[in-house]
Amino acid sequence: MWIFGYGSLIWRPDFEHVEHRDGYLEGWTRKFYQGSTDHRGVPGAPGRVVTLLREPQARVWGRAYRIAPARANEIMARLDHREKGGYERHQVNVYCRSGESVRDALVYVATRENPEWAGPAPVDEIARQIYRSHGPSGPNREYLLELAASLRKMEAHDPHVFAIEHALRELIGEEF
Repeated sequence: MWIFGYGSLIWRPDFEHVEHRDGYLEGWTRKFYQGSTDHRGVPGAPGRVVTLLREPQARVWGRAYRIAPARANEIMARLDHREKGGYERHQVNVYCRSGESVRDALVYVATRENPEWAGPAPVDEIARQIYRSHGPSGPNREYLLELAASLRKMEAHDPHVFAIEHALRELIGEEF
């Protein structure tokens, strides 16, 4: 069984896995359109985390993890709890850097109909929300900065993530 991560699962999977591979999905794009009141924000002051949206010709990079069959039920229960804030399971094909592909990997995608949906907003507004948000899993800015750093390490360009990171760094007075 394979699980594909495109947000915090890239840099903090928090579950035992047999192997991992960097790869991408076709026809999807990553956006900071999901609110977070359970991890990176709180009720009344939600943070923002990423979800996937269908977009023809788009490609989103992330990391696929293979989990041991004997641990699958336990790991899935933990992931279902972690991704409880409006995410649904989907099956996708992951195209790995090595040229191999992983068929029917599981991925969590937030729907527009879920109560945590934040939707589109200007880059500066998203950065300000991330700047001031903090939840049980830590500061929202950590989520963004770790995601951006992980994408750079895997040499994956993501204009949306990097634009918000740039705006956030301006808010906190950091230079690249």
